Order: sequence, then structure tokens, then C-alpha cells
Amino acid sequence: MTMGGSKLQILLCAPRGFCAGVERAIQIVEESLERFGAPVYVRHEIVHNRYVVESLKAKGAVFVEELAEIPESNRPVVFSAHGVAKDVREAAASRNISVLDATCPLVSKVHKEAILHFRRGHEIVLVGHAGHPEVEGTMGQLPKGAISLVETLDDARAFQPRDPENLAWITQTTLSIDDTSEIVAVLKQRFPAIAGPHKDDICYATTNRQEAVKRVAPVVDRMIVVGAPNSSNSQRLVEVAERAGCPKAVLIQRASEIDWAIFEGVTKIGVTAGASAPEVIVEEVLDAFAARFDINVELVRTAEESIVFSLPRQLRDAAAA
Repeated sequence: MTMGGSKLQILLCAPRGFCAGVERAIQIVEESLERFGAPVYVRHEIVHNRYVVESLKAKGAVFVEELAEIPESNRPVVFSAHGVAKDVREAAASRNISVLDATCPLVSKVHKEAILHFRRGHEIVLVGHAGHPEVEGTMGQLPKGAISLVETLDDARAFQPRDPENLAWITQTTLSIDDTSEIVAVLKQRFPAIAGPHKDDICYATTNRQEAVKRVAPVVDRMIVVGAPNSSNSQRLVEVAERAGCPKAVLIQRASEIDWAIFEGVTKIGVTAGASAPEVIVEEVLDAFAARFDINVELVRTAEESIVFSLPRQLRDAAAA
């Protein structure tokens, strides 16, 4: 379907796409394959992006949901960027599995906070989404019942702690800043003594991508978020765009998923990508629009990102050698 080459302005959000934690996780799998050869096992999708997972599979990575699926062997296992529960680490140790930990350092920071609060005798409230691997990993750092999950404002209003004077809150790193601040405000209002993180748990990349979307969303007719349906930070970008005033925001994994009908008569759109979406797919989307419209692309930058996380020691040693 062609739209007669009508003019279309595209506001391209920056920052967008890969964050330092995702870059590091993918690099860990690639370096492991290079150093140890295939197969390298990866527990859970290394990052929530089908394109990335398929390209790593093609290089020899084997993705499993649980360690039990890995045959007895001396092959290395990579833990995904989302982090794992303590019992997964213990199971790996009991089988003498060589682990390369790709947990994002910002997720590890939340794990450490949870453990510290627990040692101080605090009951912990985790603001997050049930079933997300990051949430399962964080809750799995401590004994059952030590952490209560709060997903919504209603949950925050209904939560009944054992001791209101002895509470602490932490959050999943990929949430909407606005939703989280509303939930935390309710918790603080109900429990003034509640302890929080020294620094916000929501990661710098999630914050930066949402801020860029907030700048673009009010002035465009449509917003495209490149990302996976199971990617929390990508889903939040869709919500943030619509809340900031964009009439319709859509989440797509590839250009082939674009529903061209919703772009008829549109003159200005925004494009961004979740933290686990590669730039090559953003370019694929821009190419698809260029084939149908006379496009003019303008970059809208709201922050500079220079953070880089170092690789695990086993791979740093190999690189040095």
C-alpha cells in the first residue's frame, strides 16, 4: 500500500534502545561463545527481544527456562540481565555449573538493598509486576513472605503490614516513573516511617527513555515503540506516550507488524525503542516509512548516556590475556 509519498515528519527520540545493562548482557553471551565455543547455555531470554535472542541462537547460544533442562556437562551458563533467585544460584553451585552472571548491575543493587533491609528487620514492599523475571529474581533473594508485592495504587491502599513502623520499599527497575511515584506517595502517606532507597531504583535508562517520550508525545499524532510485548520498559513507554498526550501509541517488534491504516492522514509521528531493542530494527522501521512517505527525520535528544558496565571477571581475565 502506498500513500502517494505524502510528507511525514518523524521525531526520533534519544536516548532510545539498548542500555548499558543490555549491551553488557549480550556481550557476555558473545564473549562466552568466543572463549568457550558453542553451546553456551542461557537461563531465560538474555534480554526481552526476539531479534537478539534469535541472532545469539544462530551463534550457538541455547536458551532454557530452568537449569534442569541443561544436560550434565561442563558448559558455561549465563544468567540473564533480569537477575535470578538465590535458589537458582544454589542449584548451579550444587551441580558445579560454571556461571557467567549477566544480571544488570542496577538490578543487583536492588537485590543488595532488599538483603540489607531484611538484615535490619524490615518488612519489604516491592513495587513491581507479578510474573516478571526481575520481580521473581528480587523476591527470590529472601525467604518466602519477607517481600510483599504491590502492583497498583489499590494494592498500596489495601496493604496491611505486620508492623507499620518497620517497613521499607524497593522497586522493579523498569517501571513508569509516574506510576511508581504515585504508589510510593500512598505508601509514605499511610506509613510515614517507611524507609526507601538512597537513590531511586528505577534505572537511568528507563528514566531517560520515558523523558524523551514525554517531550515528543504531546506534539505527534502517533507514537511507535520498538520493543517486545514481554518487555516491561517498552510497555511503559507506550503508556507514557498516551498519558503525555499522544492520541495513539503502538508497540511493534519488527516493521512487518506496522498497521499502515492507523497512519493514514497523519503528518507527524514519534519513534522510540525499549532498552532491549536493537537500533537495526529502528532503522528497519524508518526504511518502511521512507518507502511509503516523503519523510523528514528530526532527532529529539533529552539526555546524554555514557554509562558502561564492566564484564564479569572470567571474561575480563580472558580479554586481558
